[in-house]
Amino acid sequence: MSEFQTVFGSLNDYTKGELKIINDDPKHYVFSNIFDVASKSKPYEKVVVAINLEYVIEAVRAEGVSDWYAVAHDEFAIVMDGEVRIDLVKLDNPNAVAPADKQGAVKVKGEPVGKKMGHIVCKRGHQALLPAGAAYRFTATKTGVMMMQTVLGDLSVQKWAEICYK
Repeated sequence: MSEFQTVFGSLNDYTKGELKIINDDPKHYVFSNIFDVASKSKPYEKVVVAINLEYVIEAVRAEGVSDWYAVAHDEFAIVMDGEVRIDLVKLDNPNAVAPADKQGAVKVKGEPVGKKMGHIVCKRGHQALLPAGAAYRFTATKTGVMMMQTVLGDLSVQKWAEICYK
């Protein structure tokens, strides 16, 4: 029996992955290494690395304090490297901030109006639910990486030519 060792990547120590195509056209596949994508991203830029219908996985560089965001649907954030604090506010009027028909995250203008829900501190491997009807803000004292599951929206950045062909 072979022995396998799991090696976790980080923003400072990763090996960019590759695909070995066997008897097929490489254009049929997409591979993105979230650490590589985050290493070249602006803080809290939501870079799409996978799409399935309207759903997306975004690689996010966590660095400093983000703007406030809100969504009309649930999102999930998984910390892949570092530690991220997530502050949450239950919005008094969520439809005015993120209308029910709006897909993806929207930036909240100014401070969110509503009841503070508290905060979550996530380290590598921790996942947090970012609930519909709430505003959230990320804070990272050291640069880290998050992977977010959401719906394709106006703040989702698609850089396929940069992340797939370089």
